[in-house]
Amino acid sequence: MVRVNMFSKRLSMLFGLIMVVLLILSGCTSGTNESQNKIRVGSKDFTEQLILGQITLLALEDAGFEVEDKTNVAGSEQVRSALENDEIDVYWEYTGTGWLMHLQKDEVITNSQEAYEKVKSEDKEANDIVWLDYALLNNTYTIMMNKDDSEKLNIKSISDMANYVNENPGQLSFAADHEFTARPDGLPALEDEYGFAFDGDSLKVMDIGIVYRTLKDRQVDSGMGFATDGRIAAFDFVNLEDDMEFFPVYNAAATLRAETLEKHPELADVLNKITEKLDNETMIKMNYQVDIEEKEPKEVAKNWLEEEGLINK
Repeated sequence: MVRVNMFSKRLSMLFGLIMVVLLILSGCTSGTNESQNKIRVGSKDFTEQLILGQITLLALEDAGFEVEDKTNVAGSEQVRSALENDEIDVYWEYTGTGWLMHLQKDEVITNSQEAYEKVKSEDKEANDIVWLDYALLNNTYTIMMNKDDSEKLNIKSISDMANYVNENPGQLSFAADHEFTARPDGLPALEDEYGFAFDGDSLKVMDIGIVYRTLKDRQVDSGMGFATDGRIAAFDFVNLEDDMEFFPVYNAAATLRAETLEKHPELADVLNKITEKLDNETMIKMNYQVDIEEKEPKEVAKNWLEEEGLINK
């Protein structure tokens, strides 16, 4: 009887150990599946991108996805690298940035459909990155001045600015973020195209969010910005005419790896419905609510999605 009891105890202990191991393995598997099914949403670190990131998070969550907020990444190269290296699953990119910066093309494309078709085709072939539908939202770069300064100096176009800089060296200061001073579609190429150059003291490099405030406070005379920024009208800036059509189109589109879309094809339907509603007027309004009215990007995104019937209230 003693031997039978000892055997039974050992058998019970062994069975219990097996069950513990199975539970642990089950938990690990469950965690892996959970991680694989989570959609990690990225964005760059300026207002419009933060809003687009929150729109994406809320819409996907409403559609039943588990999401992870990985927005607010500094720099186009960094967020694109995060997508390529499977650190995020989706973020909104601009056709001009994809074409000139990520694919490193030299051709400037000013037609939205042409730019989209080319970047979509070549990015898929070269990097297995998918571009979903593009929005009417075209957040191209712009060169800004205070309206009264523009009128006083008679600078209405970038050619006018180039002429003024050449005739008055060191007299016109310009603010830009670091990325704009290095991009292939940024300041060096702009100066080459229009035939002028800001000298070392005239060029002020700072965070993009500070550019607008610095220009408003007249600490600089001009600066780079984004065409859909709500602060342009709020601060009484004017956009100088790009009379030589230097800046390409920058239509926004959701981008993701092909493997992500293959695993979750329903992502396209959710995100393309958002794309249909995005245009410059809509984005300017949302940017204004964050930058001027000081609302949180998530609040602005939620209100817009509800108003458009894209998520449940």
